[in-house]
Amino acid sequence: MIEWDVKKLRILRTLRDRGTVTAAAEALLMTPSAVSQQLSNLSRQLGVPLLEAQGRRVRLTDAAHLVLRHAEAVFAQLERADAELTGYLHGEAGEVRIAAFATAVPALVVPAVQALRDEERPGPDVRVREAEAAQAYELLVAGDVDLALSLAAHAPTARDPRFAVLPLLADPLDVALPAGHRLAGASGLRLADLSAEPWIFGGSGPWSEITTAACEAAGFVPEQAHSASGWTAILAMVEGGMGVALIPRMASAERQSRDGVVMRVLEADRPRRHVVAAVRQGAEQGPAVARVLTALREAAKPFSHP
Repeated sequence: MIEWDVKKLRILRTLRDRGTVTAAAEALLMTPSAVSQQLSNLSRQLGVPLLEAQGRRVRLTDAAHLVLRHAEAVFAQLERADAELTGYLHGEAGEVRIAAFATAVPALVVPAVQALRDEERPGPDVRVREAEAAQAYELLVAGDVDLALSLAAHAPTARDPRFAVLPLLADPLDVALPAGHRLAGASGLRLADLSAEPWIFGGSGPWSEITTAACEAAGFVPEQAHSASGWTAILAMVEGGMGVALIPRMASAERQSRDGVVMRVLEADRPRRHVVAAVRQGAEQGPAVARVLTALREAAKPFSHP
């Protein structure tokens, strides 16, 4: 009978995800020699080579990938068992740790936490950490958070067996115009009507990609007049007449603070960005996590309507 060691299998998976023994050791708070020793022991236990030299580095063998394909099902089952046991011990009043991108914290997470506190029955203890997608999923893999919020474009694919990715919100993008703009009061405004305008969006990263993709879908390439990544800076420039910008409806607090900005709903070609919640595969069945997900979905509803 083959001896399967879950701790060593997690080390093997971390090596696959991180790429090098050194990076895996850093993620696991181990020394590189300890990682190598644990994987050598696992190789002997399973009776197959798991690593092979590739220059100055190592790579996983085909046998290692086969082992991990089966191990992912084990990890998911353990998450389900942990969720059930936690539910048995604590019901819905356990702890749920959330990693969320900046806009999602005030728009979704805070209202969800407040709603849970207002309910009569005891709710889970929610702990929040602001993190962009790459860091959020690293924290999720490491077990440092239980739930990650990100844009769908930066979430793991459905083929990734480590995660369950759940749709949360299709966040409409409205256009911000200076209050005195010639189209500020125009009826039936379309994104294409703004093709000749100077645009304000980030120089790189998700917001640059979202803005350019939305404009290209409307038939033009936006002229980037100014670059900024924060909504406060973007809206200040719009208010100053320096250009126009697409603003997610979730950024409502920043939008409402600008009297010199007119927010217009795009009637025909309304672009959206999709927000998802992700948990480790199997953990979505835990009562506390399920209750937080329900609260997040309720907090998301107002942003989907004009």
